[in-house]
Amino acid sequence: MRKSYTSLLMLFCMLSISLSSFAQTAGMLSGTLIDEKEQAVGFANVAVVQAASSSVVTGAIADMDGHFEIKAPAKGKYYLKLSGLGYEQTQTEPFEVTDEKFAKNFGTLRLKTDAKTLSEVTVQAMRPTITTHPDKMVVSVEGTALAGGSTAYEVLEKSPGVWIDQDGNIKLNGKAGVQIMINGKQSYLSGKDLQNLLQSMSAENIKDLEVITNPSSKYDAEGASGIININLKKNIDFGLNGSVYAGYQYNKLSTYTSGASANYKNGKWNSSASLDVAKRMRYRDMDMYRVFNNEGRKSYFEQDGYEENERFAPNIRLNTDYDINDKHSVGAQTSLYYSKSDQTFYTDSYLRDFNPRKNVFVRAENGAKGDYFNGTFNLHYMGKLDTTGTTLSADIDYANISSDDDSRFFNKRDSLNYSPPVRVNELLTSTNPTTYSIYSAKVDFTKKLGKTGKLELGAKGSHVTSDNELLFYEVEDTREMLDDKRSNHFIYKENIYAAYANYSTSFGKKWSLQAGLRAEQTESEGYSVTNDETTDRSYLNLFPSVFVQQKVNDNYEIGYKYSRRINRPYYENLNPFIFYLDPYTWAQGNPYLRPQYTNSFELTHTLKQSYNLVLGYSVTEDFIAEVPMQNEEDNTTVFQQQNVDNFENLSATLVAPIKISSKWDMNNNATLTYQRYKNKFNTESVLNDQLSFMANSTQNIQLPAGIKMEINAGYQGPAVYGLYKVEDNWWVDSGFKRSFMNDKLDLSLSFTDIFKSRILVVNTNIEGNINNIDQYQGARSVRVNIRYRFNKGKDFEAKKRDVNLEELNRTGN
Repeated sequence: MRKSYTSLLMLFCMLSISLSSFAQTAGMLSGTLIDEKEQAVGFANVAVVQAASSSVVTGAIADMDGHFEIKAPAKGKYYLKLSGLGYEQTQTEPFEVTDEKFAKNFGTLRLKTDAKTLSEVTVQAMRPTITTHPDKMVVSVEGTALAGGSTAYEVLEKSPGVWIDQDGNIKLNGKAGVQIMINGKQSYLSGKDLQNLLQSMSAENIKDLEVITNPSSKYDAEGASGIININLKKNIDFGLNGSVYAGYQYNKLSTYTSGASANYKNGKWNSSASLDVAKRMRYRDMDMYRVFNNEGRKSYFEQDGYEENERFAPNIRLNTDYDINDKHSVGAQTSLYYSKSDQTFYTDSYLRDFNPRKNVFVRAENGAKGDYFNGTFNLHYMGKLDTTGTTLSADIDYANISSDDDSRFFNKRDSLNYSPPVRVNELLTSTNPTTYSIYSAKVDFTKKLGKTGKLELGAKGSHVTSDNELLFYEVEDTREMLDDKRSNHFIYKENIYAAYANYSTSFGKKWSLQAGLRAEQTESEGYSVTNDETTDRSYLNLFPSVFVQQKVNDNYEIGYKYSRRINRPYYENLNPFIFYLDPYTWAQGNPYLRPQYTNSFELTHTLKQSYNLVLGYSVTEDFIAEVPMQNEEDNTTVFQQQNVDNFENLSATLVAPIKISSKWDMNNNATLTYQRYKNKFNTESVLNDQLSFMANSTQNIQLPAGIKMEINAGYQGPAVYGLYKVEDNWWVDSGFKRSFMNDKLDLSLSFTDIFKSRILVVNTNIEGNINNIDQYQGARSVRVNIRYRFNKGKDFEAKKRDVNLEELNRTGN
């Protein structure tokens, strides 16, 4: 291992030295627009004007953060002319472009409120909730009424094309395998752990979500359906500033949230810290119905269940950056998440066998207590090697994840056809300590080539060690006896070495191209200590990507996209463990799971830079899906992840924002998908397909007295996933927000799942064996949230981190 990292370090050094010698080319004009309250002025006009003739030669529209970038014009003297609705027109001092390498950062440019305009009309500009870009879709969260008191998980549920399945896994445009990033950095989690993290993260701290359905070769190949990057709010002020918040939610249980953030910039140092503390309560009502078909003789299993989970979740994030000079900076960041959970699950189950003497009633009282810790640490360097956009960055990451769960299962069995009934009590316990250690290092280099070309090169290496031990006990007369059949100790190690090259250029004003190739070498070893069995794998994969953009005219663009991606099995699913749920239900790992590979094609139509129609087709080989295996002889069901033969997905996604008036915006998106799963079951081919429709609409309305109202309505039509069929469901949420004290104090009130309609119904029918689950996750709630912001100092532009680790996405404890 040490030899591998030494070789990797030498590769990084050679790469940086060789690439830094390339020729330099064109520069950029950049800056950030702010108002008198030191808030970003988004979507204002920035024109580059020739000083001699006062004619506009080029320009741009600032993004929602007030930031703009414009390619430098030809040699000559110019000035910038700035304008925006509700602001006085202003201009900068003249500047001179000396050569083709000229670049200038104007820093922060202040726009003054147009008092005359404001005396005639009240300007209440609302940022669009969804904006589209050639390579991604951005969903704005900051400042929205429904963000108050919500979690990152709930915000994701309402994003275009996103759907949450029955196990809490996130899907994008009907496809599983989403890669979740936070501030450009991998979340290191999957499955339940990712769900727990997002449920403990307050949406109050989120700026926006970036939805990237077809990533380039620069990104890790992990994530078959794309990437969702959660951007947290960034520090933009000199001096000391920050905010504090508190919230309450009631959904028949009470949840409390609170937090604070502080940012400080002085000289070359820029540091920030945030703390969130929450006690979150969640419940689930569940009904399960199964039919076991044993050569025409049927047995029936019916279960009613109620689950309640209390989670205490404090977390802290720290970040600091130091500017060595105007071209080089170093920094460090850390995120520490902790949660302590207490879960109870009560079920009443009736088993009615075709042989009446086997009929039984089981009342189960299950409890689980767990401690979870996730600590991620990053050291980074960013260097601007010249004034034309040549950059070199390097990152070293370490993550330590641990969990310790103690479970207790108490079952009371009563025979139904005996008099007097036969009663048997059973007590089972288990402990499940799990640890993950993840190391990663990477380097990225960007270089302008010619007038329009850009070359990106990079390399990365990572090492993962997972240690999962499950000890299962049967208890008799307070004495615990180890159950060897349901206990297991599994250690998994994995090394991935990757390198990529990505090139982009344009051909005239109509065409642009981006093409890349990524190579990833994977070495893995799974060792079952219990069975003394080892499963080794070694494979090299190539992942090409090609994106072509055609500008038909000023109002219409077409994008042609292709990429190949991978989803490796979650570490926990490779562990041949048995996870006990009730006497007739358990889950089991599969050490023979293979990676799944996806080829994706997209055709993106963009109209007036606002409306998007994305047509997509993807085919996945060895798709990983959950398969319920029902045993007719003892009426038990085992859930296991298996490789389905293939999965095809055909989709059309429409994003159509509509501005009804200056005080009423609508953001609409709809997705139509056709999905087809093929699998072999008991040597027979099983097909599961469905034409499905999803739609989501958010209304942003400015009411009198400064009140903002949001209404979100969504519909999820019938769908399929693996061997499951999912019935349709719908929901309506609403929220109100009012600001006080010159926008320093925000008060929000929101209502979610108003009609208690977000009920998830999932079923399978394989050769007459039926498995049906009907559950409600307690989504209906009322929330109140308050946030106070304090701010002193001048604005500056914080550096954006781009750290990318995919290994944590697969820990899935």
